[in-house]
Amino acid sequence: MRVQRPLQTSLQASSPCAAPAAPPEDATPAPPDSAILSRRGFLQGLTIAGVSVFVAPLASRAYATLFEQKLLTPVDRAVGTQAPLFRLDGHAKVTGRKIFARDIRARDMPHWPQTQSHAFIVRATLADRLFEDIDLSALGEDLKPDRLVTAEDLVRDGVAFPAFYGEDVLLPKGKTPAYLGHAVAFLIYHDFARFHFAKERLQATPDVVRYGKVTGPLDREPWGVFRYVRMGGATPFDDDVYSSLKDNTLFPKERKPIVWPKIAEADLVTANGLRAAEQIANELATPPADWLVMKRHYATQSIDTAALEPDNANCWYDPASQSLHMVIATQSPQEVAESAAAMVKASRFPLRNLFVHPCYTVGYGSKDHAPMPFIGAMIALYADGKPVRIANNRFEQFQTSLKRHAFEIDYTFAINRQNGLLQSVVGNMTCNGGGRANFSASVALVGATAAQSIYYFPKNDLTSTALSSRALDAGSARGYGTLQSMVATELMMDEIAGELKLDPIELRLRNLLPSGGKNTQGAIAAGAIRTREVLERARQHPIWTERAKRKASYEAAHPGQKYGVGFACVQKDFGTGGEANFSRVEFTPEGRVILYISGTEIGTGMGTSQAQLCVQWFGKPADELHTSRIDWPELPLKAEGDNFTMPQADQDRLMTNPRWTPAFCSPSSASNSAYFFSHTTAETARVVFENGLWPAAVAIWSKGLGGGQFAPYAVRREDARWVNGMLTANGMEPLSLQALARKAYELKLVTGAVGHAFNRWQWAEADFEIAGKTERRPLDGLSIRHGRPDQVAGAAPPEQPQPAAAAATPVEDALLGAATAGEYQMLARRNLFYPPTQRGNAGVTYYSANGALAEIAVDTDTGDVLVLNHHHIMECGKPIVSELVKSQLEGGIAMGIGHALYETMPLYEGGPGDGDWNLHRYHLPRAHEVAVWKQTSELLAPLSETDPPKGIAEVVMIPIVAAIVTGIHEAIGKRFYDLPVTPAKIKEALAS
Repeated sequence: MRVQRPLQTSLQASSPCAAPAAPPEDATPAPPDSAILSRRGFLQGLTIAGVSVFVAPLASRAYATLFEQKLLTPVDRAVGTQAPLFRLDGHAKVTGRKIFARDIRARDMPHWPQTQSHAFIVRATLADRLFEDIDLSALGEDLKPDRLVTAEDLVRDGVAFPAFYGEDVLLPKGKTPAYLGHAVAFLIYHDFARFHFAKERLQATPDVVRYGKVTGPLDREPWGVFRYVRMGGATPFDDDVYSSLKDNTLFPKERKPIVWPKIAEADLVTANGLRAAEQIANELATPPADWLVMKRHYATQSIDTAALEPDNANCWYDPASQSLHMVIATQSPQEVAESAAAMVKASRFPLRNLFVHPCYTVGYGSKDHAPMPFIGAMIALYADGKPVRIANNRFEQFQTSLKRHAFEIDYTFAINRQNGLLQSVVGNMTCNGGGRANFSASVALVGATAAQSIYYFPKNDLTSTALSSRALDAGSARGYGTLQSMVATELMMDEIAGELKLDPIELRLRNLLPSGGKNTQGAIAAGAIRTREVLERARQHPIWTERAKRKASYEAAHPGQKYGVGFACVQKDFGTGGEANFSRVEFTPEGRVILYISGTEIGTGMGTSQAQLCVQWFGKPADELHTSRIDWPELPLKAEGDNFTMPQADQDRLMTNPRWTPAFCSPSSASNSAYFFSHTTAETARVVFENGLWPAAVAIWSKGLGGGQFAPYAVRREDARWVNGMLTANGMEPLSLQALARKAYELKLVTGAVGHAFNRWQWAEADFEIAGKTERRPLDGLSIRHGRPDQVAGAAPPEQPQPAAAAATPVEDALLGAATAGEYQMLARRNLFYPPTQRGNAGVTYYSANGALAEIAVDTDTGDVLVLNHHHIMECGKPIVSELVKSQLEGGIAMGIGHALYETMPLYEGGPGDGDWNLHRYHLPRAHEVAVWKQTSELLAPLSETDPPKGIAEVVMIPIVAAIVTGIHEAIGKRFYDLPVTPAKIKEALAS
């Protein structure tokens, strides 16, 4: 779960149709983009801060042709099924032809000037003294930049980061850098050769940045502090005495230093929470005689996400038309569109049009709210009306990219020695957020809410603090705080099992959070918790049952090596507590299925899976897919207020507006595509099927049956099945999608729908009326479109008489009377329900589980750890595409192995902030280090065909970390509390 900043601006469409809004007659002529629109071109404009915003996923028509028409090849299906044999971009990926934002130049955008400018950034590498100036004398006259931009230029022109990113994009003279690598100047060149040589020369020149008096690092208050206290009832199912969900999360009175309110001075709710925490602390200080109280300290490192595509942006500000064009790599294009428009509008640079081109990217979270798109936009303002590209090389990427937070964790667990049941947990964790806040407060929060992992604690007091420091910015990264806290929990449980002389899996089985039980925030998990099945399967696996025999055999065959098996199991939340997204699903008269979604493809295969969701409703995947769409004129909802801090009274007031929603659309992050995006796509497709294809089928099957009776069969909508691409039900004639589509258009039935869904750990709901029938749907916005007979190929022109009505049955007559032709129409929502704002305190309710068994060997001479084999057991609901789940699993495992054994870098001086780090100093795991050819996995079968898919993109990397560390203990008898477990640490432990 992550708390994300919602869209604060109303995203209002400027016209009700799908084509871009025409500018007013007295407006400056539209930029060249408007002249090359195609069906894959620009979408409807938005109005943000008085700026017309146009979004063109995959950039221009030329880029769309380059990528979509040549590289998004049709996907072959397995014989006799609709299962995909490979993903939409499969061929492009394996042949190296997949196109990212980084690959685009001005010449690839035919409506841009064809000459590409370039830019790079000079950064401070010390953060304990004043910045005085920069010395570019090493460049000489020939390599001086065409434009040099400093903080003074930005201040003069009113150019500043959006508030989310903090102050001082460029560091002003006379100030201490907030962090290592703080930018001090932009250098812009209008030809590549000079840019290239200048960048190389400055990177090789010491003392480019001049410093003054030593001040010491900045000393700032934490980015955020959270405390979750729960005093449970007698069982996991009883009412809590106190909990965050029932009462409230606790916050300090002061944050620097952290001071908690005194019970006598606090309000009633806070006092009750502090009193409960005091009782837990007193009990641990003088525990009952049959309790084991264990205290441990854990530490995890800062890591680089090492995304395939380093951060980049290519932007063009055209002063003549007052337009800004942005080719960007981002997981959150809606945030870029909103914030970039407001950012430039607040400056002296006039802006009437913003064109955002979100491209395919990859980032493991690191391109969610990353600052590069805004840096690219700022640089473009000073590029003399030319397109300018900024693209990190690997040195720059290490120096500037968002990092995974380093954590320090103190845990105290209490457990009954007699029955092995957990009694309470007290945790105090800090995560190092670096020099800018970004999502650090949210990461701290999520780390605390995840600390319990798969276990039930009757009592807990969990505090988490996001520190500010001179380290590099840390933000969204795979695991998002849960990797750090849950790995420590698993290591704690393994050590407790050793103390109690219990089998580690048996100890876990005794303490599982049950379905319907309360988590550490007092919330009940959504659906069934299936960790018991994962544990039971692991307990029966040969790696576990034969571990003693395998140890003896391996060590006999490999002198000098020690063998061990480790196990860990976690359940990871997915979602943010404020998920929102759009889907538009429609079919053409010829039976082509077209899908538009607000989600962005970031390398997970989300596009393939979303297209695949259409099979249930149309008998085949979507024929055409459009991603990254953030403007939805067909369903003009308005987001206002902060979903995460909104009082209930504000929500009650705002929801009287028929177009209000708590959040507009979410970034592609938080493992949200499989469940949250899929929900909206499936529910929108359901509307089209139930009100378009199904009544068309009824009309065809009813021919010749007076009164519309089905004889001799009874046919119900729930009996509908697609078989080999044909719709049938209860023995009725199979019908092709083409025949159904034609009939739906002839009868003016629903041929398209746009749905919006919102989730605050529970779906919003409303009643919608279609064709005189009202149904309650888990959507908070819905628009529909009806077909027209004249849209069918070969149909008579509208002005000509239609075929005689005598051929129609009573069923068709009724349908014709209920249908209305035209464009998309937003339906009124009645009996609207939004989850109470208090539900935001649930922290987590959606979980997916993953268990890992790891076979490792330790070389006692070198300290090297060999990962021999690993097996994973995943619970992911009903997978949309099993192969995509397994590919996520394998990639996540590799990242987890890197986190456990290899990847690390200093937080401060000597680390990547110095600008001299690259993959030559940073050890990413190789194929031979992750048991790539021996690894195995299994997916738990869904409970039924109605199970939803679950988000798994982050849980996949977590348990392997703890499994390896516990495996090392089983091999050499030494426990480790500080990651990564390097050869040097192992040799030191063996020598002690």
